[in-house]
Amino acid sequence: MELALLFGVLGGLIALVTVVLMRRGSSRTEGAEGLRIKDQARRQAAHHRVSYNARAMHNAMPTQIDVYQRRR
Repeated sequence: MELALLFGVLGGLIALVTVVLMRRGSSRTEGAEGLRIKDQARRQAAHHRVSYNARAMHNAMPTQIDVYQRRR
């Protein structure tokens, strides 16, 4: 009795995994494209962190807004 229940549960899990994998189709390409987009965004964020650091910003000429705030 318990053995039949065990095989029934295992068979159900195998059927569920098969259905899920068959429905996914060609989502690997979409996933890879998403990974490329995410990697590009990560590289761009790293570039911005280096480009807009404190040293780069404080050695720049003050903008009109900075001058206005100092006079207030």
